Amino acid sequence: MARIVAAIRDQWVSMTGMAAMFVLSIGIGIFIQPFYNFDNARAFGEEGTTQAGNVLLELGMILIFTVGIIWLARKGLAMVIKAIVFLALGYSLFISFGPPMAIVLYLAGSNSLNAWLALSMSFTIGMMVILHKFPEWYVVNSVGVLVGSGVITMIGIAFVPVLVIFFMILAAVYDHWAVNKSKHMLELADTMIDLKLPVLLVAPKSSNYSFIDQESNVMRRGEDVGMSWEGPLNGEVVPKSQAKGRDALFMGLGDVIFPGILVISSITFLPDIGPVVFDFWGDPSEPVHLGPMLVGLGTLAGGLVGYMALMTQVARGRPQAGLPLLNGGSILGYIISGTIALGFNNLWQDITFL
Repeated sequence: MARIVAAIRDQWVSMTGMAAMFVLSIGIGIFIQPFYNFDNARAFGEEGTTQAGNVLLELGMILIFTVGIIWLARKGLAMVIKAIVFLALGYSLFISFGPPMAIVLYLAGSNSLNAWLALSMSFTIGMMVILHKFPEWYVVNSVGVLVGSGVITMIGIAFVPVLVIFFMILAAVYDHWAVNKSKHMLELADTMIDLKLPVLLVAPKSSNYSFIDQESNVMRRGEDVGMSWEGPLNGEVVPKSQAKGRDALFMGLGDVIFPGILVISSITFLPDIGPVVFDFWGDPSEPVHLGPMLVGLGTLAGGLVGYMALMTQVARGRPQAGLPLLNGGSILGYIISGTIALGFNNLWQDITFL
């Protein structure tokens, strides 16, 4: 225990910074959720929000992505990997930039759809160019937080909470197997670090840390900074508790995305109980009521509890699959806060397979 406390004390700045990015990404998702909360923006339409088969399809796509990236890496096709990932990142960035660009145009007295598209696309491309030219840790984090919020929002509005919980459980089981059994995600993690892609968040221990100079193959060599990878967008760095030279902690976007999805799904699909507490966007968007918002915030709090539990494991210097703790904490937070705010029976929705 003394060693764990000493390790946490040594890394508290990094751990706090990572927690702040966790909250910020989900917070941005909450802010932009009403902008996209329409049936034509849902990935599988209105009917697809309650179909379990779509969740299995999403999980299958994650597996295909994982296998595909590892195969391309072994073939030495780094530029193909970067092109695929940049395409996905660009779409998510566009989702995140869209709402603030609409605000800018509103303040400028314009409601032109073409102007909105041009402005959002310009900021997206500009950010991608900066990332490509100068992938330092603060650039990677900026892109990562925005990408995470975009993914959180689009998946969160696509599935009711029951299906999101089902998705989270499956992802946690896969995460445990991929990190602790097959360990194939360590190879994927090294590939992403080598290419300096923002599918992870970086929390430096000191201000002179450079992500650009971060050596590749860190995971499989088991150096001072270790990381257990938890899926294509999912990973958690595990520093060696006995090491004093660790420079940064890394957390994959999946660690933010899965708890965030349940937060967004809660404020989207739970019954509108209580007064309106968030109506920034006005008509035609749907306002968020107090009951669902309390459940969303309770889910976020549960995720943070899971995060703190994960950090105690990280401090032990053992590779850890983050999703069992993070998803477990979020689900527990959803159930507890939902039971208090809305009643237990209001937390569950009828679902079908197709």
